[in-house]
Amino acid sequence: MAKLNFGGVEENVVTREEFNLEKAKEVLKDETIAIIGYGVQGPGQALNLRDNGFNVIVGQRSPSKSYDKAIQDGFVPGETLFSVEEAAEKGTIIQYLLSDAAQIELWPMLKEKLTAGKALYFSHGFGITYSDRTGIVPPDDVDVILVAPKGSGTSLRRMFLAGRGLNSSYAINQDATGKAFDRVVALGIGIGSGYLFETTFKREVYSDLTGERGTLMGAIQGIFEAQYNVLRSHGHTPSEAFNETVEELTQSLMPLVAENGMDWMYANCSTTAQRGALDWKDEFRDAVKPVFEKLYDSVASGNEAQKSIDSNSQEDYRDKLEVELKELADSEMWRAGKVVRSLRPENN
Repeated sequence: MAKLNFGGVEENVVTREEFNLEKAKEVLKDETIAIIGYGVQGPGQALNLRDNGFNVIVGQRSPSKSYDKAIQDGFVPGETLFSVEEAAEKGTIIQYLLSDAAQIELWPMLKEKLTAGKALYFSHGFGITYSDRTGIVPPDDVDVILVAPKGSGTSLRRMFLAGRGLNSSYAINQDATGKAFDRVVALGIGIGSGYLFETTFKREVYSDLTGERGTLMGAIQGIFEAQYNVLRSHGHTPSEAFNETVEELTQSLMPLVAENGMDWMYANCSTTAQRGALDWKDEFRDAVKPVFEKLYDSVASGNEAQKSIDSNSQEDYRDKLEVELKELADSEMWRAGKVVRSLRPENN
């Protein structure tokens, strides 16, 4: 394990150089990895593990679109594709990758399959951190571990196929066997992580819920809407407003930030852009910081978790979600975005 120093703050990290794929395969050579759920994270992790040479089976209810997708991806009913119950029975490592609401619903069944020595794997700290609300309390004689890719399952798969890696956090909540560290790191390498940095279940879910509601999704959509609407109200066309709000950011500037950092991106923009960005960044920071404090408090108190549990467990959740997403898709900004994307050279 290496240590990275960030201005006096040390972090434990594991790289693919020090814990390579061959070592990971040796650690897990006698394990059967059961992927429970084939929705958001399941396909990417299952396919990457399988392609890397691990023994992977999938547990998914049938009939369902996800079951059909698993078949399309090459998992064979009765051989590598089973019911959730049968896969959980067969697996020595159970990757519990269902939605948080589904994890709560299926927990009584899954708990019965957690015999001594098995490992229970999560990619989100929700169920364990908020166990008083979810009821997910594993038995004492199993390892409880986490690998959380810092991106979607789709991104994890795409980067794997491109020969790259998506960074992941890892955590050990319970080491019953004495093998939890080797197991979790081997799995992290197996799913295609670029490198692994240490966290806890609690820190993972607090940062994740804050990020999703903040700069990763919630805040960025709110900022997009605010700037787009201001530009439109002052007579700018939908195309111009969208290009200046979304297209230039996602297609031009963010790739530069990803490559070399914000300072490098600033240094490689016009002097007018540099000056304006530096002058206004503090005002935006100070304006939104109280919102982020409020958000983090809501996460830490469990309010965000309870909202998710209450909402996502409703029978008509998917129907309500479709209505909200359609409202977004039908907004002028994202209708303009659809047109702009269709005009990119690669789409013509």
